[in-house]
Amino acid sequence: MPHILDILKERGFIAQTTFEDELYKQLEQPTTFYVGFDPTADSLHIGHYIPIMAMAHMQRAGHKPIALMGGGTAMIGDPSGKTDMRKMMTVETIDSNVAHIKQQMSRFLDFSEGKAIIANNADWLRHLNFIDFMRDIGSLFSVNKMLTAECYKARMATTNGLSFLEFTYMLMQSYDFLELFHRYGCRLQMGGNDQWSNMLGGADLIRRKEHESAFACTFQLLLTHDGRKMGKTEKGALWLDPEKTSPFDFYQYWRNVDDKDVAKCLGLLTFLPMDEVRRLAALEGSEINEAKKVLAFEVTKLVHGEAEAQKAAEAAQALFAGGCTGGSIPTCEITAEMLAEDARVTTMLVRACLCKSQSDARNQLKSGAVFLGEDKIEDFGAQVCAEQLQGDGIMLKKGKKGFCRLVFKA
Repeated sequence: MPHILDILKERGFIAQTTFEDELYKQLEQPTTFYVGFDPTADSLHIGHYIPIMAMAHMQRAGHKPIALMGGGTAMIGDPSGKTDMRKMMTVETIDSNVAHIKQQMSRFLDFSEGKAIIANNADWLRHLNFIDFMRDIGSLFSVNKMLTAECYKARMATTNGLSFLEFTYMLMQSYDFLELFHRYGCRLQMGGNDQWSNMLGGADLIRRKEHESAFACTFQLLLTHDGRKMGKTEKGALWLDPEKTSPFDFYQYWRNVDDKDVAKCLGLLTFLPMDEVRRLAALEGSEINEAKKVLAFEVTKLVHGEAEAQKAAEAAQALFAGGCTGGSIPTCEITAEMLAEDARVTTMLVRACLCKSQSDARNQLKSGAVFLGEDKIEDFGAQVCAEQLQGDGIMLKKGKKGFCRLVFKA
């Protein structure tokens, strides 16, 4: 079997590693590693999916993952990639988010018989003694070196600057690695490439304090071919929770990725063999749509299960064929009161979350992108009537990617 690092490299995961030759040797034996997840919401989103897939590959290769919930670090907030300080969350909100994320993690990793661990850094961070911590851990960090980290340099250039609270985040995350080393023999931290500076701090802390080997390995962020972050939709983030992003919307997102991003997504987001990834990515012209269907089905299957993936695929096919009865198609229920208040198509576009505002909806009409059923809507005053909403309702479309079925709710 190929070395796990070579597998991850071939599939496009690896961005940076420390002491790569030593890490290759370390991973020739079963190794405990961890990835951190800050519970800033009650669901994981697609940005978390790259490290989750990497964890699954590592586990399949015989290594032991720790999914570390940031119940402690979330009380500070990671400044990486942020232009301003994060909104403070209550302990109750953080703990509720952690509980939801723990449930989601079990869909992607095998936690049976101790094959994986879920830990929460609240267990050791919330009760630290400040003076003891600063004497024991803070004394090992150079402020001069910390200020060269990109996450800190970027924040210091903003209007509000960098708070001391956030400045301590690197120490907290580094301490996590040390604690996991003590508790579970963890030797490797993995995560997104935006965490490189924080991860270096943790590996260096173990090497300096315990005189033991420790490593960091970062993954590529999920970006489009032209450098934009993937996973952003008109409705917001692409969540892994079906209540936040429906399986149909999730499927449609991957069905509609740019042709140039298909190969990358197949390698990173599925378990398809790389020979099959290369075959699908080599398709040209209209045939690339078949590769996109495979991508959408495989990713939706992993996140939501095969049954939901099949329903989403069937609903997308029904929609493409002109029908609107697919059970997974997003639906917006319209009451008589809503119709009496404002039955304009522009308002329905906003109610169905296809447009952000009336202004946005009018612009879509101007561009000829809006259809109600088979009719193109260009009149700003066009309305939806109750008869159109009866039975299976009527499909409201915006462009090639925006769909919502309007139905009457008695």
